[in-house]
Amino acid sequence: MIDVKENIKISSPATCRNEQILGESISFGRIFSDHMFTSDYENGKWNNHRITAYEKLALDPSCLVFHYGQAIFEGMKAYKTKEGKVQLFRPQANIERFNKSAERMCMPTFPEELFLDALKQLVKMDSLWVPEGEGMSLYIRPFMIATDEYLGVRPSDKYKFLIITSPVGSYYKEPVKVKIETYYTRAMEGGTGFAKAAGNYAKSLYPAQLAFKEGYHQLLWTDAKEHKYIEESGTMNVMFVLKGNKIITPALTSTILNGVTRSSVIEIAKSFNYNVEERRVSVDEIIKAMKNGELLEAFGTGTAATIANISAIGLDGENFDLPARNNDSFSSKALKHLDSIRRGVIKDPFGWIVSI
Repeated sequence: MIDVKENIKISSPATCRNEQILGESISFGRIFSDHMFTSDYENGKWNNHRITAYEKLALDPSCLVFHYGQAIFEGMKAYKTKEGKVQLFRPQANIERFNKSAERMCMPTFPEELFLDALKQLVKMDSLWVPEGEGMSLYIRPFMIATDEYLGVRPSDKYKFLIITSPVGSYYKEPVKVKIETYYTRAMEGGTGFAKAAGNYAKSLYPAQLAFKEGYHQLLWTDAKEHKYIEESGTMNVMFVLKGNKIITPALTSTILNGVTRSSVIEIAKSFNYNVEERRVSVDEIIKAMKNGELLEAFGTGTAATIANISAIGLDGENFDLPARNNDSFSSKALKHLDSIRRGVIKDPFGWIVSI
């Protein structure tokens, strides 16, 4: 058993800059808190665990991460309650997914107990950075990179694990317009689609950029074999609400990220007596449901996006507008319920909250 509290070294606290920054309009992922956590992997073990002032990294140009792409990350959030307490939302789920990504990318897993303790200590030190208000939170970004100084295609012998945090507002400021992608591919069976590997996002940028030029915010990715089945969006999982209290969402496969917000919304939907189907969802089925007026809502779920309303879906140059979200929409009620749990407004019935 690791005595994590004694193993994490804490440097002198940095001067808190949050007063002048949090008073300004917060853009997503542009400003960062005072401290960061770092740990190094060498000789088969993690060591030198430390919380220091947020600072730039010094890396050798030959580090393997720059050449062969061994890099993974996670995204989670901390919220402030009306009493001023700070709470983490489902960190254990993110920790488990991080280590699954590490295994797939041939990287060492990070001890779960140490991971959670590092999160708690770091967020506690920067608790003044957790913003208050609707849509506001502290975004937490753990990540791992290969740092071996070597030019050769093999797993690295050395790695660096870090956690940084950033006060954020809403990721999407407006309802999202998406395009169903029928040519480019995000992930294929046997690949790394289920992992939060940096390369997954790098290769999605070009087709997403093309869609943006056509007036879309994001893509709805389809399967690599036939482009007949919907998988997920670029920044989130996707769900569809049909008449008759029915919600359908693509089932998890090796090509789809196991979203923490996704699973949370599914649990909330079931508690609301919705019939949730996790299965293959065809493009034809969704287009037909929109044409017949059977599709009431479409929305994305993700840590950054939270629950993002989809206002229109495009396919082959044709756009299908969806009904505007209102207070009676499932996604509105689910978002309110989820936010109330995260901010301590209502009791957490699922055991998701970890207090700092």
